[in-house]
Amino acid sequence: MTISLAPVALPDFGPLGEQPQIPAATYAARADAALKNAGTDWLVVYADREHFGNIMFLSGFEPRFEEALLMLGKGGKRVIITGNESESYTALARLPGIEVLRAQSFSLMGQDRSQDPRLAYRLKDAGIMPGDSIGLIGWKYLSAEEDDDYAESFFVPDFIVKMLSRAIGSGGKLLDRTEVLMHPEKGLRSVVDVDQLAAFEWAAARCSTALWRVVSGVREGDTEFEALGRLGYEGDPLNVHTMFTSVSKGEHIIGLRSPTARKLKRGDGVTTALGYWGALSSRAGLLADHDHDFLKPAKAYFEALITWYETSDIGVTGGALFEAVTGKLKSAGLNSALNPGHLGSHEEWLHSPVQPGSTDRLRSGMPFQVDVIPVPMPAGWALNSEDAVAFADATLREEIRQRYPAMHARIAARRSFMADKLGVAVKDSILPLSSTPLYLPPFWLKSGHVLVRD
Repeated sequence: MTISLAPVALPDFGPLGEQPQIPAATYAARADAALKNAGTDWLVVYADREHFGNIMFLSGFEPRFEEALLMLGKGGKRVIITGNESESYTALARLPGIEVLRAQSFSLMGQDRSQDPRLAYRLKDAGIMPGDSIGLIGWKYLSAEEDDDYAESFFVPDFIVKMLSRAIGSGGKLLDRTEVLMHPEKGLRSVVDVDQLAAFEWAAARCSTALWRVVSGVREGDTEFEALGRLGYEGDPLNVHTMFTSVSKGEHIIGLRSPTARKLKRGDGVTTALGYWGALSSRAGLLADHDHDFLKPAKAYFEALITWYETSDIGVTGGALFEAVTGKLKSAGLNSALNPGHLGSHEEWLHSPVQPGSTDRLRSGMPFQVDVIPVPMPAGWALNSEDAVAFADATLREEIRQRYPAMHARIAARRSFMADKLGVAVKDSILPLSSTPLYLPPFWLKSGHVLVRD
């Protein structure tokens, strides 16, 4: 494989139009499927400001400032319990038939508790009775290798677990059912519908376009604040803090850092990332127009990214993808800092089937993050290129074409760009969602020159 640095203009892949919306009937179908798959009388979904994806996926509501519970029960029972500030915000929920109850214990400290202070009363009002079984969904779950009691542990605040246990009594059952939504192959959020993919593609296009304004516009002498100011941020909901880091040669880069007033100098290692609901875009390189020594690992890294696209497909196991990508990296003395690829969602990272020996398979409808971070890198160097994709079989692709023709056209244009300009033809099943697909400039002061396969 021959990789070179070449001038390639990034095209406009087409207007986005109106933001796609998830139909109420879709939320209802998701809620019904989740309860059925849980196999319990009730399914209770925990959420807070940071861990909101599960409740958002099922209801279209996510709490602000405080905690919330979504409770799904037999006979179509649907209840949201929240605190003082998010009570009025539940009007944005799109799940039909929701009843809203307030438990002021969910409110911030110091706020009024004089009317509905006790969560226990609200659980009873919702309909939970002694002897009921409850499937509880937290924001992640333990696996067998992490603890002997992994199946009886909950990533939910202790007081909520206690209140639910008290409500059902000794004759009831409280079970972790987080896998129903978040299992890396079979979870309901791991394989999504066409409307959700359309919403994520819309976000990915906006996210990647905004980040590209930073990479292509950066200048020597900018502060990190000034460089990141070129995002043109318009208020899209974020799934991570916004990142920008620069370091001098010999200094270790901390990619998760937020921007500072540090001024950028030629030769700095630079990295930045932006994440919206359903997408993240990241690029890292050198603030230079050329560096022969840096170009060698950059080319090897680009080969590993190509390997990702050439190996991944519907039906491929996560273990096979892991081995292919890490094997290519190891041939250049590199490794992947984290899993080389993971599921995306409202959160930046939902789960990942891409693990050593994983038998979980890639499936049609999976939204995915091509997230291969090369390590180790010499102090002062940074290298990264992250893009959002999705997997879709012929049936799903046709549904996209019919339901979202503009999205279909943008994806087709990105695929053609990757094949014709970057030398990387991807399978029909891989849908590039980012508007900077595999577009990697190693040198930010010459951002129009990117890596290509000859």
